[in-house]
Amino acid sequence: MIPDDRKYTQEHEWVQVEGDIATIGVTDHAASELGDIVYVDLPDTGSEFSAGDSVGSIESVKAVADLYLPISGEVVEINEGLDGDPGLVNSSPMDDGWMIKVRMTDSSEADGLMDAAAYEELLGN
Repeated sequence: MIPDDRKYTQEHEWVQVEGDIATIGVTDHAASELGDIVYVDLPDTGSEFSAGDSVGSIESVKAVADLYLPISGEVVEINEGLDGDPGLVNSSPMDDGWMIKVRMTDSSEADGLMDAAAYEELLGN
């Protein structure tokens, strides 16, 4: 079941908006496609990015994938827990395995992302 309390991207990232802060992670689908995740490279807090920028990478035993920022903003927090346990992305991609929190510069960008129904359709469910 795809949670309907967040938005989704074609690159299989999720965005959960609370006020002007967006929490971003990868979906269960992305985590399972990548396989066992061994390292997550995230940007420094205070870094500013535009929507579509690559902000880090996710390394698994199978591949290395870029992490793209679906919305513009400033990184205000990274999930420090992933340093010691990158497998959180596999075991809890939609909750404990979140990656970064961003203070959005344009909250309307989130409106252009997919809702849960559209993301399920993308997955062919």
